[in-house]
Amino acid sequence: MVKSAHVLKRGLIVSVQAPVGSPMRDSDVIAAMAEASLLNGAVGVRLESPEHIGAVRRRCPDALIIGLWKCTYPESSVYITPGWREIQAVWSAGADVIAVDATSRPRPDGQDLGQLVQRCRDELRAPLMADVDSIENAALAAELGFDWIGTTLYGYTEETAECKPPAIHLLPELRRALNPDVRLICEGGIHSPEAARSALEAGADNVVVGTAITGVDLQVNAYSEFMAN
Repeated sequence: MVKSAHVLKRGLIVSVQAPVGSPMRDSDVIAAMAEASLLNGAVGVRLESPEHIGAVRRRCPDALIIGLWKCTYPESSVYITPGWREIQAVWSAGADVIAVDATSRPRPDGQDLGQLVQRCRDELRAPLMADVDSIENAALAAELGFDWIGTTLYGYTEETAECKPPAIHLLPELRRALNPDVRLICEGGIHSPEAARSALEAGADNVVVGTAITGVDLQVNAYSEFMAN
């Protein structure tokens, strides 16, 4: 059963992902990390790929799952659930909310974001999370009908390449600009409990933390490189 954004508790959502080629990128490992996150206070998890979404749904049937599928196309830099094929797969796998790149960048095959949102409404009735990089794109996403807005791509698009996440400083303005019914998510660059709490205090309803909690590959590499110098 899809969980309403209105009843979801404020707090931590853990992004449980692993890079391609990592031993951690195994459905059982991802599902175990997701369950451990939920047992220790996370109110939801953010998962990549239909395979991992399905594995967590089977292991944690009551979990709140934000699902996405990273797929790359040569003609577009949009890769987070870029088109209808990926949207359908994420929903079918068991996600409660579908995360979609909602920046202004051209989409693969010329797909239109507004049309994708409308099709989701008509055919799937699926709640949607907009991964955005700016206040302008957040406002546009809200107009299109996204239920959740996340700062996920701040610092990761061509327009914001010189910006450093987290986007905590954008949250007060975003909160003022968005309808109270739109759930505001701070995601990207949160590396400590203190930063996560600051994001809530700045207006976020939830905070997504990934690498700092579940990014074993990157964390160990960072320690190793620092200690070697």
